[in-house]
Amino acid sequence: MQKLGVSNLIRGATFFQHAGVSIVYIFMPILAQNLTTSIFEVGLTIASFFLAQILSSMYFGRVSDTRGKRLVFIRAGFLGCAVMFGLHYVVDDSLYLLLVRLGSGVTSGMLVPAMLAYTYESGKDKSKVASVISFHALGWLAGIVGAGIANNEKTIFLISAALFLVGFALTSRLPNYEIVKEVSATRQVIVKNKYLFLSLLLRHTGATAVWTILPLVLTQTFGAKLYEVSIVYVANTVTAFILMNLMGTKIHIENTTKFKIGVGLTVFVFVGMSLMSSWWMAIPSMALVGFTWAFLYIGGSIHLMENNPKSTSTGIFNSTISIANVIGPVTAGTIAFYYNDISVMYFAIAICTVAFIISLKIKK
Repeated sequence: MQKLGVSNLIRGATFFQHAGVSIVYIFMPILAQNLTTSIFEVGLTIASFFLAQILSSMYFGRVSDTRGKRLVFIRAGFLGCAVMFGLHYVVDDSLYLLLVRLGSGVTSGMLVPAMLAYTYESGKDKSKVASVISFHALGWLAGIVGAGIANNEKTIFLISAALFLVGFALTSRLPNYEIVKEVSATRQVIVKNKYLFLSLLLRHTGATAVWTILPLVLTQTFGAKLYEVSIVYVANTVTAFILMNLMGTKIHIENTTKFKIGVGLTVFVFVGMSLMSSWWMAIPSMALVGFTWAFLYIGGSIHLMENNPKSTSTGIFNSTISIANVIGPVTAGTIAFYYNDISVMYFAIAICTVAFIISLKIKK
């Protein structure tokens, strides 16, 4: 009963963690553009969050392993996120927005690797880990739907802060486990898993380049309303949630193979998006995004935790995603400024193809 209770608490905390992030994330390009007329500044503002998250995830992930502590970073991360995401509500100029985004990146970076490691360590049945992590996708779904219902770029920040506070309340009931201290140089983990991290970096660079301009393409080019943008993104999260739940019970594939499938099929996502002529045509492509994300995230993160210090390796995994989240928006802003939006799609197709080729070098 206690074990069931712990699993549900982790599911709930994971849900509110990602709901708090996603309700803000999707409409951030729209908010940033309301404060600046420069598409390059929009890209820079979005990138600032991930720049801070890179350093935070790598640092706190390693500290979590060397000190054998998880909950202190999880709880501090939830409280910090509640404060920083809530501060978005009072932003009234682009500089203040940049500073708040940096603070949000630090606090979320503190939370993510410790939360993943705690999830993996919380139960003996590792087949259930994917099911617990699936609430990551369900949280994104709730955040997206919540943003569409709120339909207001300011109200969503207060909702986000409240979601993080609920997550903190749930983590206050989680038990402290006896955790073996793990010491391994960050560089050693990176070298050992270089093909995985490099293919992830390239794939996600292409993806975030597209995510930067996609809300603007949907609203400005195709005239989509905010709730219609939410519908597009819901296709992603519903698919990811279903598949992540199936990972532990129905889909029995090597974790490295899952990762390669996720990277490879991403190419077809952006082929489909490059052919769009109306906002609703993004829905099938976003459903495929959910498929690819479920495979690469579950496959990649669990492979790393099985073969490396858990919080350190997942910290690097999420820092790699964050690095891509810095490069992608800046690249998208540059390409869109000098060329056009469709050129960003072509860039994503090319770089994801290279990522898949590199991923084939990953060993089991």
